[in-house]
Amino acid sequence: MKRCVLRALTLWALLAPVLASAAEVDGRALAVWWGVPFAGVLLSIAVVPLVAPMFWHHHFGKVAAAWALAFLVPFAVVFGPGAAGAAVMHAAVAEYIPFIILLTALFTVAGGIHVRGNLHGSPGLNTAILGIGALLASFMGTTGASMLLIRPLIRANDNRRHQVHVVVFFIFIVSNAGGALTPLGDPPLFLGFLKGVDFFWTIQHVWPQTLFLVGVLLALFYVIDWWYYHRREEIRPVDPTPDTSPAFGLDGAANLALLAVVVGLVLLSGLWHPGVAWHVAGTDIALEGLVRDIGLIGVALLSLRITPDSAHEGNQFGWGPMQEVAKLFAAIFLTIVPVIAMLRAGVDGPFAAVVRAVTLPDGTPHNAMYFWATGALSSFLDNAPTYLVFFNSAGGDPQTLMTTLAPTLVAISLGAVFMGANTYIGNAPNLMVKAIAEDRGVRMPSFFGYMAWSFAILVPLFALITWLWFR
Repeated sequence: MKRCVLRALTLWALLAPVLASAAEVDGRALAVWWGVPFAGVLLSIAVVPLVAPMFWHHHFGKVAAAWALAFLVPFAVVFGPGAAGAAVMHAAVAEYIPFIILLTALFTVAGGIHVRGNLHGSPGLNTAILGIGALLASFMGTTGASMLLIRPLIRANDNRRHQVHVVVFFIFIVSNAGGALTPLGDPPLFLGFLKGVDFFWTIQHVWPQTLFLVGVLLALFYVIDWWYYHRREEIRPVDPTPDTSPAFGLDGAANLALLAVVVGLVLLSGLWHPGVAWHVAGTDIALEGLVRDIGLIGVALLSLRITPDSAHEGNQFGWGPMQEVAKLFAAIFLTIVPVIAMLRAGVDGPFAAVVRAVTLPDGTPHNAMYFWATGALSSFLDNAPTYLVFFNSAGGDPQTLMTTLAPTLVAISLGAVFMGANTYIGNAPNLMVKAIAEDRGVRMPSFFGYMAWSFAILVPLFALITWLWFR
């Protein structure tokens, strides 16, 4: 961890002298092939873990760095080191660093809360846990809620023969759909918040669709789980984790207060605008964002200090998942720079066909197309950069998107969050939950087996959402 910080500071020192004179890149001057490194990063994330899992496990950081350099070096040669440095600075300071600090804080604090005890996984209890997880996901992030609840949910059901459906619906509801209400819930929405979308705008505009999807999924899960639970052979004669005394408890409960601090810091940065900012090497650093990020780092460090070892040991807490996310997203946020520039160019840029595809003949946005296009890419690539792509293709102006084009921003937000559940690679918690379940003995479906579940259950619901809200 210390080495990563030192490398980042060294890179900052080397780039700083050339950044101040850099100009913003004009997307009209770029060719489509500048987007190849971005596509390469996303395709590597999607494909390499499936075809060469051991290689990916040991070398994913090198793969990400190679794609980043594949963009940065030619870009510096063609447009000059100043423009390349400005792109790095803006991607890092304005988007990547705040994004990764929030994820790290949520990951650290949630990882310090261990739910003790052995509950018994009846249909009612399982549905209640999924419902609680859906509520928590919007306030502690889909990653935080997933890491907090997946282990006790698996323990509660480890004496049942059929557990796969429990974990699959957990991914649908807790790891994805439940995070749609606030910028804390899912990375795409936090990126929108960083772009200027008001903190409470999301919950005010997407709660009907979220309530519909989560409600239907909970009801459907209860029916399926009830059917499995009442099969004669469902309950095993021996419970792998027998009852403990006390039956229920929390280790690291002080982290619950730290979660409230995280929420408060994010709210503060969205509501408090003192008008103080520093122009550093071509990028504005606002006081409210700086206070938020320093506070989140302090919360993470305090959590590590006060969390008892029993909580971390019970959760099998480690930095591996966070390191992978940090390295991969560093490459994503850098290589997406030319893609965003080209999209901002609109019909005058090389991605004019994409802009026209989500635009009706009269020039207004095609909201149904925005919903499905954002969702399709979020299913197989990653929902955070996909959100950015379509946010910018819709104009990229948060004030316009929150008012005149509010239905379009709703479509983009819901497509990115909801359809991240379509595959294991659509959202970071999906793979984390799958790995934990398999480690605990649950035989999870293959990549395409999981898609059979999601396409059978989710896609018809998305079609119904389209008919109800985006016609």
